[in-house]
Amino acid sequence: MPIKRVLFIRPGETGWNKIGRQQGWASIPLNEHGRGQAERLSNFIRHLGIGAMYSSDLRRAKQTTEIIASKLSIDPIYDSRLRERNVGQWQGLTLGEIREWCTEEYEQFRERVNQFQIPGGEARFQVVDRITSAFEDIQRHQQDIETVAIVTHSIAIRTLLSELIPEYPSGGMPLSNISVTTIRFDDGKWTMIQANDVSHLDGMETVTIAEPEA
Repeated sequence: MPIKRVLFIRPGETGWNKIGRQQGWASIPLNEHGRGQAERLSNFIRHLGIGAMYSSDLRRAKQTTEIIASKLSIDPIYDSRLRERNVGQWQGLTLGEIREWCTEEYEQFRERVNQFQIPGGEARFQVVDRITSAFEDIQRHQQDIETVAIVTHSIAIRTLLSELIPEYPSGGMPLSNISVTTIRFDDGKWTMIQANDVSHLDGMETVTIAEPEA
């Protein structure tokens, strides 16, 4: 039985999310609010029939996963291919700082979204390659599981969705901390069931990334 449903979960809030700093591969922990968000999701998600859980090995993702998995009685699998984009020399900067201090590079980034390689970091096509490879392995290894949860990051989620769903908007979509985006496999293709769902927060504040990011 192939996987029928995948829930993509963005990690809870960190201090850098609050001030809009590019996190990339930085070892940034959840803040207190982010831990509370993960607890809120864990109480909701345990009723969704999740049979396997995968996660990025970055600190904020692992902490989110540990909180959720504790309610599911599942041993999560950590995979470095599910990491966020490596933003290299832009790590720790806000978009405003990147535009002001790295003007020429930022213009190249906007003109060549998939090909531009951030100095010391990755090009988006490299993110596509590794996240797609990870997803294909998950499908191969979980033939007896219908619903899988994957804790990963905004760029990783967007790039994979653009590969799986042709009608997925080229500019991506807003993604909030601790949001759940659900896709389903029917009639030989993946379709979007629900995007950026934060209803489990029941009004609890969350940071949403809506503008282009690295």
